[in-house]
Amino acid sequence: MKKILVIEDERDMADLLAFNLEKEGYQALVAYSGPEGLKMARQELPDLLILDQMLPGMMGTEICTTLRREPKSAALPVLMLTARGEEIDRVVGFEVGVDDYMVKPFSMRELLLRVRAILRRSAGEPIDTPQVQLGELRIDTESCRVTVAGDEVELTSTEFKLLLYLAQRPGRVLGRELLLQNVWGYNYVGDTRTVDTHVTRLRGKLGGAGEMLKTVRGFGYKLEESP
Repeated sequence: MKKILVIEDERDMADLLAFNLEKEGYQALVAYSGPEGLKMARQELPDLLILDQMLPGMMGTEICTTLRREPKSAALPVLMLTARGEEIDRVVGFEVGVDDYMVKPFSMRELLLRVRAILRRSAGEPIDTPQVQLGELRIDTESCRVTVAGDEVELTSTEFKLLLYLAQRPGRVLGRELLLQNVWGYNYVGDTRTVDTHVTRLRGKLGGAGEMLKTVRGFGYKLEESP
């Protein structure tokens, strides 16, 4: 049974989320404040964190940043909830390592579909090739480690999936919609900005190897061995 921690200060919303998650067969844990949620996340190490952005005591982005810095929770999948839908809020969320983002009010059915997709991605379907190497970039699919010239690069689970999907198809131009479908696991109803944000983050984290990640204007992205 997958364990999901909900950190949400609106008690009605938190309890409703927990109720629906348990109906889907998940074990739901609830915290109503930032500090309480951070403490519970460290203790329980859930399979997924559903995190409100605006929380008493500690912002959701601060919680996410803190968990990303700690080895045990660095790859913890995070779905962020917010009442604000501006693009800058979404970008900030992805910059601190959020895997997905939903704006209130939202459809409970859609949220459960996204939860399922995130858990499926983080579980990691079996991959035939244990090692993928392009130039100085090396991806170990068994340990989910990425190194550039021998130095390890810390990636979120979604960033790892995106990089691996591109690296397994070197030189092939992959459209944003295709990436959303195969990396995120569902359609974003035409909203492809999340792909652009994750690609930008990947380039920054990969350093010099980030030049291998090419933008094909009007089409999508490709990963080439030669910068």
